Formats: sequence, C-alpha cells, structure tokens
Amino acid sequence: MSGSGARGNGRGPAAEHGVLPADTTEDVRARGARVAVLPVGSFEQHGPYLPLATDTLVACAVAREIAAAYPVRLLPPVTVSCSHEHASWPGTVSISAVTLHAVVSDIAASLRRSGVAALVVVNGHGGNYVLGNVVQEASARGERMALFPAAEDWETARERAGVVTSLLTDMHAGEIETSILLHAHPEFVRPGHESADFTADDRRHLLTLGMSAYTESGVIGRPSLGSADKGKKLLASLAESFGPYVGLLTAAE
Repeated sequence: MSGSGARGNGRGPAAEHGVLPADTTEDVRARGARVAVLPVGSFEQHGPYLPLATDTLVACAVAREIAAAYPVRLLPPVTVSCSHEHASWPGTVSISAVTLHAVVSDIAASLRRSGVAALVVVNGHGGNYVLGNVVQEASARGERMALFPAAEDWETARERAGVVTSLLTDMHAGEIETSILLHAHPEFVRPGHESADFTADDRRHLLTLGMSAYTESGVIGRPSLGSADKGKKLLASLAESFGPYVGLLTAAE
C-alpha cells in the first residue's frame, strides 16, 4: 500500500484488539506516531437487524484497518453524534452540531499539545455534516486535519468489493454497512437483513422531514446483498486509499 510502510510497523497486538484501543502510555511513547486517527460514529436506528452503534462499529473497523497498515495513533471513538434525522425511532440519541464541532476541535487541540500535530477524522455517519466544517476551519488556521473516507474512497471500495448497490441507493443499513458488520462484528448482526431491502433514491426533503418520511423500517438500501467477503474487501480498499492522506498530512514535516 502506498505510503504505508511495513504493515503493523511499530505496533503491539494489544492496540488492534476490540473496538477500543488497548495501548498503554508506554506503547504510545514507543510508537511516536505523527498522525492520530479518530473514529466518529453515531447512536441511531439501523433497522431491526443492525445495532444502534452500527456507525461507530463501522468507523472503528475502518480505523483499525488503517492502524494495522500505517504508523498512526488510534484513538477511541466518539459514539454519539448528529442523528437528528432518525429521531422518530426509539434508541436514537443525538448531540448538536455545535457540540460535535467542539468535541473534535478540543481533541485536535489536546493532541497538538502532546506533540501529535495531524488528525484524521474517520466518519461513519453521513449526517455528521459539521465534520467537514471542522476540517475546513482547522486547515484555514494552518492546522493539519483531514476527513476520511471521501465519497471517492467509498466509490472505489464499492467497486473493488463487488458491491452492487450504488452509493445513492445504499443510504442506510444497506449492503455496505451490513457487509462490514458481517465481516468485522458478525455477532451483532441479527436475522432479517436477508428480506429487508427498501429503496428511496429521491430524498430531496430529508433534512426537512427526516428519515421517517422515506422509510417505515428505517432501512434504505439492499442489505440482502451484504456478505462478509464484501466487508473484508471494502475495508482493505479503504485502507489502501488512506495512503495519500498520510502523505499529505506529513509532507510539511
């Protein structure tokens, strides 16, 4: 993979175990990573077969794949974010965009004080629009920050993994998310995704009306097409796409 160096370079196995990083302070000191990776998920409905924490699990799976391939500092996830469009379903919890902006900005500032100048935010929830503003504003101040994956990274991953559903149709709890969880956390996938397909490509009033105007089940996509093999290939492609981000954030050094 371009820009990756040796896979697992400088990493101990504890840092790659489970959803949370298990590093000690000495592990962090020894690794001396120049780039930190922050998964940002959500806590919102994902139909009757995927958990509320799906976006967090996906963001963490992507971040772990990155950390296995590049010498980065893996951070614990932000688990509640901007899920207001899902408020009609029980279990969904949100914070304001202002709060999410402040949390990510504070984390970046804390990292800079400890000597880690570059931060990549791995976003697992499409409704976290404010993260783009966080990165834009930080970059304008001369700070090193990036948002990953971009739509182009997802499109490349979709093609390489053989995902049939387009990114427009695969909006929520569909083929991509189901595939990643079937690979990374199959224990959290309940029966029902095989028969839950539902599409609604025209969602122009989503911000005004919320998800409930477009789906009763909470699903928009084709989860029946999900597979563990596709999930594995999706994550591998995203890890490869991450190389240029590392190069960009460390080039100034």
